[in-house]
This record gives sequence, structure tokens and C-alpha cells, in this order.
Amino acid sequence: MSTVRIDRELEEFRRLMEVPSTFEEGFSWTALVGALFVALLMVPGAMYMQLLAGFGVGPAAQWVTVVLFIEVARRAHKRLRRPEIFVLFYMAGAVMVQPMQGLLWNQFFVQSRAGTGSGVAERMVECWWVAPTDPEILARRSFFNPAWYPAIGMMVFGTLMGRLNSSILSYGLFRVASDIEKLPFPMAPIGAQGIMALAEQQSEEGGAGADAKEGWRWRVFSIGGVLGLSFGTLYMALPAISSAVLDRPITIFPIPFVDWTQKTSTFLPAVATGISLNLGHLVTGMVLPFFAMLGSFIGLIITVVANPLLYRAGMLPSWDAGDDTVRTLFKNNIDFYFSFSIGVALAIALAGLWQVYRGLRQRAKLRRKQQLLRLEIEEERPLTPPGRGDIRARWILATYLFTSSAYIVVSGLLINWHSGVMTVLLFFAFVYTPLISYVTARLEGLAGQVVEIPMVREAAFILSGYSGGVKVWFLPVPMANYGQRTVFWRQAELTGTRFWSIWKAELLLVPIVLIAAIVFAQFIWSLAPIPGPEYPYTERMWELNAANRCIILTSTLGRFSQFQEAFNWKYLVAGAGFGTVLFAVMYLLHMPIMLTYGVVRGLNQTMPHAVLPNFIGALIGRYYFQRRMGLKWRQYIPVVAAGFSCGMGLITVFGVGMVFLARAVIKIPF
Repeated sequence: MSTVRIDRELEEFRRLMEVPSTFEEGFSWTALVGALFVALLMVPGAMYMQLLAGFGVGPAAQWVTVVLFIEVARRAHKRLRRPEIFVLFYMAGAVMVQPMQGLLWNQFFVQSRAGTGSGVAERMVECWWVAPTDPEILARRSFFNPAWYPAIGMMVFGTLMGRLNSSILSYGLFRVASDIEKLPFPMAPIGAQGIMALAEQQSEEGGAGADAKEGWRWRVFSIGGVLGLSFGTLYMALPAISSAVLDRPITIFPIPFVDWTQKTSTFLPAVATGISLNLGHLVTGMVLPFFAMLGSFIGLIITVVANPLLYRAGMLPSWDAGDDTVRTLFKNNIDFYFSFSIGVALAIALAGLWQVYRGLRQRAKLRRKQQLLRLEIEEERPLTPPGRGDIRARWILATYLFTSSAYIVVSGLLINWHSGVMTVLLFFAFVYTPLISYVTARLEGLAGQVVEIPMVREAAFILSGYSGGVKVWFLPVPMANYGQRTVFWRQAELTGTRFWSIWKAELLLVPIVLIAAIVFAQFIWSLAPIPGPEYPYTERMWELNAANRCIILTSTLGRFSQFQEAFNWKYLVAGAGFGTVLFAVMYLLHMPIMLTYGVVRGLNQTMPHAVLPNFIGALIGRYYFQRRMGLKWRQYIPVVAAGFSCGMGLITVFGVGMVFLARAVIKIPF
């Protein structure tokens, strides 16, 4: 008789928290004020740092907001409950969504060297809803221009539909995975631990109470905050402030990474080498499961060994000894890894689908066994916990039909109802999206993993018969993976938050997000050209991203293209075969699930810049701290990471505020 294999590392995460017996309302005017606070102070900082260093303020904005409001409430002799903190935390994070970031990218892409050289830029004139192509309009650096209104309108449409889908459809998948199939969602407690820390801080300050006994979370959070403040001063604040008064920012730690590729080219040909000096990567390595980090590192080693062999075998012919990381990655992608990566990703997807199928079979056997032993759950027992704030299934289905139809109608108008493309849109809306979302929701519930089948969108449009330019690649396609957000609903459940609190918050979030995004994107773009010296990440990486994007866009130009140059069936099959065999061998050897996924995902052109510090952090956490503290370390480190993000966010926002003040000064010409 087959039994379910239990991964001990996942079991550690499962046991961190239990679902409470009661649920409380979390939405309040405090949450609304917190969202406005983030929109006015944090959003511009996040947008600026995304352009400067390649990552935004991230969770830091949420922690800063929650800590500030807890302190204000304490001085008013009030106490925020866990659900209130969770909703405040959620709203602060949701406001950080940057829909205008895509328009900033589009203004660069239509005039990029990669777009011009590949012939894509000249066809972008047809995509009037993406970005204007007139150089005079782009040179003004202003979104408040009639030429930009169609692009802004499409951004608003996508934001509205996306919010509606992510709020309702992911909830429906959570109902299936959690309430019906009773899956544990092992990674959900990580996100809920920080909320518990802040709630317990109030209990500790308030004196006696059950939660006061576990006030350690606030002390650990404070340690992480001090680390974040200290490191953020040198890594983020100094470059930001110095850029306001100097031609180029002062950087003690190079942003986004230190590049060693040219120095190691003699003994590691065609290998991108370097390291990111962002301490956050080290902390992340401690938080995430050890075997996942080990698997990624093994994947990196495989890449370091394989690339020189591929180069000597003539499979990476475009690489030159003087190429840096950016050029090395792009050339290797064209020569080999574009196709090989598709194959590897297919192997991961097939493995995920197989795990879901196997889990369904085991569950069916368990149900039959329970029926034979008369251990089945009685029918009168409620399927959902009472008081959680659930909605009926018909509203979930109605929402999905409405949003999918809206996507299809708008795309049909833009593409002139091309029959092949319309067939693809219907397939995505009513076949692919429900299937991949359910599979991902189930895999998230089992092992904290996500299934993504690569190149489905690209292959579908190429096979649709469309060859009239690049319009098809900029349609609002009804294709998404809503299973990834099911973990959020388990976190809400763990903190005792009524689900209606989330939906009330969403109604107020959309206008706040849109207004803040448009206003601050306009202000930042008016300060300086993007990319430019003020933004080292965009100056270094956006051209690479544009070049990689053009590979796909050239496939529908109706002529020989970069896509045909990069796509190779032999390499794709090799990647799929190698990934599948490796996954099967590791599974048969009873390797941990996280290690298996990490290694297979690493069978790519893995960049070492973040992988190496992630792995170092994982080693320190497992072989030093965990040996000293035992299972408590798994409880401590998520709270440390939350505090670190909070500290980084505080000092980052301070630095960006100084930049805005300096750049907003009006100089009098006498």
C-alpha cells in the first residue's frame, strides 16, 4: 500500500501556527489612513529605488506603516487587534503596486537600441495604446499629454480587471484547496509571523496577558530593524542623497552587483560571474528553506561547469572574452539557453502536474479507506469555518465570466477580430487559466511551489497564424495564474481576519493606487531621463531586458528574425529530457522536495549575483543559528527579516525624500 511521503522541512513550517477558532473584522478607518500614508510617502520612494537599484522598498513600506500606526495608537491608549494589523499591512502593500512602471518601461522600449535594431520599434506605431512613438512627445517627459491617454486608459483597465480577479478568483481557489482538500499551505506561517510580532508588542506594553508571554517577537523585530537601518544608510541612502547634489551618485557597495565576468573570462569562458553586496540577499537565504537555497546553488555550479564546455563545443559561438555580465547573458541566451530554458521549465511544469495528479489519487484512496472504516466526516459539519466571511460560489463564477469576457472583447477590438488570435484568447480564458490556477493552488497548498508552463502564450500566438506585426504581444490577454495568491488567504485565516475586510479594503485601494501611480511617475520622469546616470540599474539592465524581449516580438514580423535564430528544437528537447531525468532521479532517491525543485530550476543560465549570498545565508542559518536555537530559529528569522525590511525602508524613504526636496527646488535666474 502506497503512503504519502512527508517532507520534514515542510513539516517544520506547517507547525509554526494554527488557525484560530474565531474571526474578527479588520477593516477600519485606521487602515484607510495607513493606505493614504503609504501612497503619499512610500510610493514615490519605491518607484525611485526600483529605478535606482532594481528593487523597490518592498515589504518595508508595510512594516514602517504598521509600526508607526501602532505607536500612534499606543499614545492614544488604544490597541490594534491582529486582524486590524493584518488589513493595515495588506493595504500598505497593495498601495505599493506600480502600474505606471510599465509605461516608464514602454517609453524606453519604443526608442531603445534593441527595438530599433531588430525592426520592432518601427512597428510600434501600430500599438497606439502602448506608448507614443513621436520623439518630440517622448522628449517632453510628460504623461499629461493626449498622446499618452490611450496608454493610461489601458493601464487603468488592466488594474481594475486585475484587482477584481486577484481578490475573488484566488479566494475561490483557496476554498477548494483549503476547505475541500484540507491542504496545509506550509509557507503561509512565514508571512503571518511578523503580524504576530507586532500584535504581541502591544500586549507586552499593555502588561499582563496571554500574548505577553511571547514578547520575544518584538525584540527580535527590533534587532532586524537596527540591521536594516545600518546597512540601508550605506547601500541605499548614500547613493540617493549624493545623486541630488552630484553628477553621479556615491556608491560604497556597487549597484546592482559587482561584475567579475571580464576578469574570469580566461578560465571561465561564457560564464557570468559576480556577486550582489545587498545584505538583504543574505537574510533571504536564512528565511527560505535551506534545501531550496542548496538546490539553487547546485544549479549555479552546474552552469559554471557547463558553460565552458558548451563554449568549447561551439554551442556558444557569440561570446567574446571582453563581454560583461549583460552581454554574456544575452549572447548565451540567443545561442543556447533560450531553447534549453524552455525545456527545463517544461520539466518543472510536468513534475508539478504529476505531483498534483499523484496527490489526487492518494486523496481518493484515503477517502475510500475512510468510507470502509466509517470514518467519513458527517454531512452536517460546516465546510467553511463559521464567521470567516465567505461568499457564495456563484459570485466567484460570475466574476470570472465578466472579467474574461471584458479581456476578450477589448483584445478583439484591438486586433480586428483575427480568427486565430480570438481562438487563442478563448483557450486562455476558459481552459488554460482555470487549469494552471488550480494546479498551482494545489501545489502551493502541498509544498509551497508554483507551476508555470513556459512559452504557452508565445507558442499560442505564433501558431495562431498571425504575422501582421507586434500588436498581438501587447493585447490584454485573459491569461493568469491565480493560484499563487491562495497563500495570502491562508495568512488572513491564520491571523483571524474576516475575509470581507479584504474586499472592503480593495474598494478603496483602486483609486488610491491609480492616482498615486500617475502623479508620482510623472514627477520622477520629469526629474531626469530614464534610463540615465541617476538610475544605475536601469542604465545597465534595461537594454538587456529590451534585447531579450525583442527575441519573441520578432517572431510575428513575417520574416527571418532573432526568434528563429534563438529557437532550437534540439536544445529544447535536451533541456526537457535532462530536467525530467534529474527530477525523477532525485525523487527516487527521496531527496527533499525543495532541493529537487531548486536544482531543476537551476538548470539555466543562473546568475550568481544573488544565488551566492542566498546560499551563504542559508549555511549560516542552518549550521550556526539553528544548531544553537533549534526549532526556535525558524520562528525567529522571519521576524528578523521583517525588521530588516522595515529598517531598510525607513532609511530609504528618508534618502529619497531628500532627493525630492533637492530636485523640487526652483532656481531663480539671478
